[in-house]
Amino acid sequence: MGRGCRITGGDGMAGCGSGHGGQRSWTSARDLARRAGERASVAVRELPSEEASGAVLGTDVRALTGLPAFDAAAMDGFAVSGPGPWSPVGVGLAGAPVACAGLAPGEAVEIATGARVPKGTEAVLPYELAERSGGRVTGPAETGRHVRWAGEEITPGETVLTRGAIVGPAVLGLAAALGHETLPVLLPRVAVIVTGEEVTTSGLSGEGYVRDAIGPMLPGLVAWAGGRVEGIRHMGDDRDALVTAITGARADVVVVCGSSSKGPADHLRAALAEVGAEVLVDGVACRPGHPQVLARSGDTLFVGLPGNPGAALVAALTLLVPLLSAMSGRPDPSREPVPAPVVGEVTAHPRDTRLVAVRLEGERALPVGHDRPANLRGAALADAYAVIPPGWRGGEAELVRLP
Repeated sequence: MGRGCRITGGDGMAGCGSGHGGQRSWTSARDLARRAGERASVAVRELPSEEASGAVLGTDVRALTGLPAFDAAAMDGFAVSGPGPWSPVGVGLAGAPVACAGLAPGEAVEIATGARVPKGTEAVLPYELAERSGGRVTGPAETGRHVRWAGEEITPGETVLTRGAIVGPAVLGLAAALGHETLPVLLPRVAVIVTGEEVTTSGLSGEGYVRDAIGPMLPGLVAWAGGRVEGIRHMGDDRDALVTAITGARADVVVVCGSSSKGPADHLRAALAEVGAEVLVDGVACRPGHPQVLARSGDTLFVGLPGNPGAALVAALTLLVPLLSAMSGRPDPSREPVPAPVVGEVTAHPRDTRLVAVRLEGERALPVGHDRPANLRGAALADAYAVIPPGWRGGEAELVRLP
């Protein structure tokens, strides 16, 4: 492993699980990644509301103003005071100054929905119930009806959203209505490093070069798990440069793609050793995706993914997604609680867990093929992976959902 790097379970997460050759079993690796995420320290960040969508609230959110913020008409009609008939004394429109300082008994203001009602208003008489005759208005006005009274929905300072809530469209709208322009969120920062002299970011693959497929795949996967990619860096296969890159990354999780195996151009383990990282997972007994790594140094976690895109996706679902979802305080979105019968020709591996791309039809899982390590075609056609453990002889299998 090199100087300074040690393989451990850490925090009571001992050994390498029930895999073989030093590898963890797929189930053990996934569970360990989840526990590592639960124990990680992620700072609550105050982000502009438009950047907080999809994140998890890191603290409770209180109302900065009441809702409604002022007494307002809930219907088009007449704001009235006292018993009728009423004499109109003005017109009130939404967004305009209040029509008059106050209403005396027997007075009314013609008013639009959302407009501020004058002091002294007791009710709003809707147009459809009002009758006009001789310059006066009559109708069945019920005291308190059709007025949105200040603070009747939410009072200033009231807790309206609690820690752990996912920031969706309704949360963003409510927060804005209550005066918030930023929100406190748990949103793990992820830095992605794609290695490989042969990897190009534009044009067509050929003549020894391959187009990067992992970099474009990861931001959506990370967001689905509750994190955010804040930078993707491409680099060659230089060890010193990789050490500089991982030590300089300002992120909660650093994902290194394409340097996780043990070939002459794979320097992740040596780089982790140089920074004194604690290796939690060094290989997982699964196909595809077995050369994957999970490590920790201080408050930073490192995930090593294979360079083959199909294998990288399986490895990300094994380690990265459980890790990030736990760090952000949400359930793992890839976990499907109900197994499904797998229909088709599927053979178990003698030692490793197989992840087989499947399409879901009703309660059945149908293999789609095209699931070799270098190929994302199967995953692009699939709804999930069927988890095929060693010794499986058909029937139902656990599912891992795809985004």
